[in-house]
Amino acid sequence: IDSRTVPGQFQRGSNGPSTGRVPDPRIGGEADTVNDLHRNVSSESEELILVDHDDNEIGFISKADAHDGAGVLHRAFSLFLFNDDGELLLQQRAHEKRLWGGYWSNSCCSHPRRGESLEIATSRRLLDELNFEAELEHIYYFCYQAGFGDAGSENELCHVFLGRSTDNMRPNESEIASVRYLSAARLNEELESHPDRFTPWFKQEWRELERAYREQLERYCKLT
Repeated sequence: IDSRTVPGQFQRGSNGPSTGRVPDPRIGGEADTVNDLHRNVSSESEELILVDHDDNEIGFISKADAHDGAGVLHRAFSLFLFNDDGELLLQQRAHEKRLWGGYWSNSCCSHPRRGESLEIATSRRLLDELNFEAELEHIYYFCYQAGFGDAGSENELCHVFLGRSTDNMRPNESEIASVRYLSAARLNEELESHPDRFTPWFKQEWRELERAYREQLERYCKLT
């Protein structure tokens, strides 16, 4: 499927959400549900948050409608998680996904739902997709639009976070087809040789992290 991308507009994250981990109440109380590695954690009817280009909330929209046609600008987030060796956790999106199914992307990405803060949404989604918690550092946000043929588009104001991964993650197979770790050097080699295998937002975010946020990024990985 042909894809198109509108270059993102970047903003620093100095006024973004605070660094930290928000414990999810499902740990303990609903442990069996959290540990179900095939559970469905997404719905096309769930309501997302519409925003303007300054991230001011202006309304709500269903996930399905937000991604129809050219898409409608809504709040989102992308997480970049590194192990102790400085390797980035990549996930291959489940092949059944409406947009970019089977493509490789960053560690975790999704949307806050209506009424959710970014802190709560990122914590929930880490449990939904990878079944673990992490402390996150907010770096910046940007706007981008990318189309995926007739299937629809992403049109997002996306907040980018860095954090640490753990060895005890358990990917949810309804969301993730595969996971792997790559060094920054190896990742750049693959992005150069096979850019069509990766999601457009991930490529934009990684390039901007390397270009404008090297100091923060080098706290997590070794750059060449």
